[in-house]
Amino acid sequence: MALLYYSSTRGEGERVTASKAVLKGLADDGGLFVPESIPALPDSLENLAKLSYRDLAMKIMGCFLDDYTEEELKYCIEGAYDEKFDTPVIAPLHKADGAYFLELFHGKTIAFKDMALSVLPYLMTTAAKKNDLKEKIIILTATSGDTGKAAMAGFADVPGTGIIVFYPKDGVSPVQEKQMVTQTGDNTCVIAIRGNFDDAQRAVKKMFSDKALAEELFAHGYVFSSANSINIGRLVPQVVYYIYAYLQLMNEGTVKAGDKINIVVPTGNFGNILAAYYAKKMGLPVNKLICASNVNKVLTDFFRTGVYDRRREFMLTSSPSMDILVSSNLERLIYEIAGSDAAATKGFMDELSTKGIYTLTQKMKDSLSDFHADFATEEETAAAIKKIYENDRYVIDTHTAVGAAVLSKYRAESGDDTVTVVASTASPFKFARSVLHAIDPSFDGHTDEEQFADLEQVAGIERPAAIKELETAVVRHTTVTDEAGMEDAVKARLGL
Repeated sequence: MALLYYSSTRGEGERVTASKAVLKGLADDGGLFVPESIPALPDSLENLAKLSYRDLAMKIMGCFLDDYTEEELKYCIEGAYDEKFDTPVIAPLHKADGAYFLELFHGKTIAFKDMALSVLPYLMTTAAKKNDLKEKIIILTATSGDTGKAAMAGFADVPGTGIIVFYPKDGVSPVQEKQMVTQTGDNTCVIAIRGNFDDAQRAVKKMFSDKALAEELFAHGYVFSSANSINIGRLVPQVVYYIYAYLQLMNEGTVKAGDKINIVVPTGNFGNILAAYYAKKMGLPVNKLICASNVNKVLTDFFRTGVYDRRREFMLTSSPSMDILVSSNLERLIYEIAGSDAAATKGFMDELSTKGIYTLTQKMKDSLSDFHADFATEEETAAAIKKIYENDRYVIDTHTAVGAAVLSKYRAESGDDTVTVVASTASPFKFARSVLHAIDPSFDGHTDEEQFADLEQVAGIERPAAIKELETAVVRHTTVTDEAGMEDAVKARLGL
């Protein structure tokens, strides 16, 4: 059978296998790798429903990453989805508020990024061997809070790799920051920047596309790759859990094979909901993909108007991982609805870079009917946490609450009572202060340690191991720089 090849969203010439796309992360022309076709589900829903999470991952990921042998893929998946997860189900569903919350935070760093970043180091090092790569892979990544820790946890002390993470100094939660700055591993490096996530992401993308820098790195035995959701090796594992959620609903009798569901995804960078879109394109029965934003509602405005406009105030919120104005993964959707027209996609991205705005054609806008988009204010987010706790004694984090609030508004407006899965993207312990404030402001004066104890009592669950580890963790990373100094910081780290 012919291999599935990957092309850049911005150029006609670059065609690579899946393993090479994983290795490179970003295409040479600055575009993102996309599969030349979306494969169909590899078996009937009834047969897939009999599989464990790991076996399903073998089937689904094997469709996309088809130049990996079955043995190689099994090694990657079994190494990723093991006792690092605190439940053998890996991604369980919890019914609350008339919806099904897909808990994606049972991994090592208690955020959904673990679902893909547990497997990416295996995929990447396997790809390096397959492609006879002799250079050391340097993972260069910007994070809005969760990717950084999950990527470092995955790549820590992995032979043949190093990882450098940039994060906005005042744009992450205290737990997110402490998780990053205490990360162990001789090959890990975390650098705070004075600025926001978009500033960090812009500088990282610039370094990726700098040919002179690439040559300098290569001369010293290094090559860049990415662990951001722009890497297809991040996106493909995320497709699995939406299919798994549907199969769980089948197994418990909530839906029959072929019944459509809605999927709500709180998202800033668009990768997590793009994975759900890919699942639908594979044949998963999905009615609406509901894109939930916080007050940085650039995606909401885009889906409603067809205009992407990043020229707006950047707001710091209680859901910091979604505080993003340039949604990198949206480029893959733009390419899709442009009819795989790389020149048109490049034009839109150039406009975004130079003018801060682009406008879809009417035909492209009409192609967005799979999606519904809305946003939640800080007040609506807090109210969703409080309501679900009081009614169901279920505690959700601030990002998941954005999804829950948007779902409530969608149902009120549309009357659509389709069975709905909400992507629950982080443990409430990761944002304990904001969560407890929403439930009862009398917790506000307590210390961080007291708040973890408060949340244990309120939620009726023990704090995760990731939180316990922070109690004795030592700060190892203290570097702070401006956006302009990021490249120099990378060179200093690599001894260039």
